[in-house]
Amino acid sequence: MSTRLIYFAWVRERIGKPQEDVELPDGIETVADLLRWLKSRGEEYEHALQYPDVIRVAINQEHVEHREKISGAREIALFPPMTGG
Repeated sequence: MSTRLIYFAWVRERIGKPQEDVELPDGIETVADLLRWLKSRGEEYEHALQYPDVIRVAINQEHVEHREKISGAREIALFPPMTGG
């Protein structure tokens, strides 16, 4: 089953695409695992995710922590920290 990854703001700009559908490899169980795997997919991903701790994540449009399990996720959104104003 494929999972749609959606990228926002400078994460999207650095990766170079707004979204993609991926087949997650075995062993990718949490958000943290996903971020590590994405960083290994190429220079643009490594650049976008060089500080994974600051990346905010939503699974099926609900904000989650990096320890959250991703099994069954249809959509995972990655975006930088929000700034106040």
